[in-house]
Amino acid sequence: MNNLLKQVFRSSRFTIGFVIFIIMFITIIFYPLFVRDDPLAMIGGLFNKPGTYISVSDVLNTDYIDLKIDTSAAKLKSISIEDRQSMADWLVKFGNIKKSEININDIAALVKLWNENYSAAAAQTGLLYAEKQQYIRLNNQINKLINSGDQYIATKDDNGQLVEKDPVSPRAFVNSKDIINKKTFVLGTDNFGRDVLTELVAATGTSLKIGLVAGTIATFIGLLLGLLAGYVGGTLDDFILFITNLFTVIPSFILLVLISFSVGQSARGVMLTASIIGLTSWPWTARSVRSQVISLRNRDHVNLSKLSGHSLHKIIFTDILPYVASYVVMAFILQISSGILSEAQLSMLGLGPATTKVSTLGLMMNWAMQYKAPIAGAWWAFLPVILAITLISFSLNLMNTGLDQVFNPQLRD
Repeated sequence: MNNLLKQVFRSSRFTIGFVIFIIMFITIIFYPLFVRDDPLAMIGGLFNKPGTYISVSDVLNTDYIDLKIDTSAAKLKSISIEDRQSMADWLVKFGNIKKSEININDIAALVKLWNENYSAAAAQTGLLYAEKQQYIRLNNQINKLINSGDQYIATKDDNGQLVEKDPVSPRAFVNSKDIINKKTFVLGTDNFGRDVLTELVAATGTSLKIGLVAGTIATFIGLLLGLLAGYVGGTLDDFILFITNLFTVIPSFILLVLISFSVGQSARGVMLTASIIGLTSWPWTARSVRSQVISLRNRDHVNLSKLSGHSLHKIIFTDILPYVASYVVMAFILQISSGILSEAQLSMLGLGPATTKVSTLGLMMNWAMQYKAPIAGAWWAFLPVILAITLISFSLNLMNTGLDQVFNPQLRD
């Protein structure tokens, strides 16, 4: 066994795939120990950007200091390139400014030129009313950024009237470490306001569970039928091969969709979804195991067991199964990967597990697409999910390729 493990881990492909898979597996186990939040808790807003959010109330009630920082310069940088180009176009057409004198990358100089030359009352021949209004809104935005003077905190007096309490300068800053209530969304929030990172870890664990259950069922059925068909042969082989060909002719995904749809959403839990996937994914494993067993059943050691009067199950489990065990392990790994991808496909069609109870990688993709996360620019709602699915499939396929290098004499170095 030690020698076998050394051979397996000598394969760089298997080692890389194994390390990636173990890292993800450890994350799934230990992350919930440190972050105990409910992965389906709606604590944020619609597609909040990644970052740390602090309580505004705590900020107002925290001691602040004045820093000698030109906050207006930083605010001006928030003006988009499109708006800067619009400002430059107006200055050239209606402000009598030469194009060579304008640099849209120097926002301070551009705003200075704009304030000196822009007037809503100027003759703007050729501009539509909507375009004039757009320039007015842009001018108001710039003025708001520049002229944001002191703001005031007001409280109610005994008569219920608002009374000025304290001015807040634009240069007033607080230390974020003094803010008690804060929340960090490493990957932002999704369409339901859920913490994407916490949800992603839980969803990855659920998808792996589905893959493991589906892979176990499919591999067990395929192995059992393949062993019986390959060794017993005859009528039993013809019957099993007929059933296998029947499942092979009908695309397994079509069967998967039909069965999932007929079950109904209210009854589709994680285990049932995994079972449906497993029950429709065994044919290619059965055919492959059958081929392997046919090449083994007339070997000398098998014939010797027959002559010794050993029972059918003993011959299969002691003389044949050990020789196909490595192939079964590789088939099991591929079945896990296939199960995860099948769940993602089903969930994208709205046929995955019940959406109110658990989260899976497929369901997260489904929610992101339904609420148009790509159009909203909320990359954090779907790219990490795609990356998680890719890493799982990539690691499992690398492990399978590495095992194939070790156990397949034709590929062995």
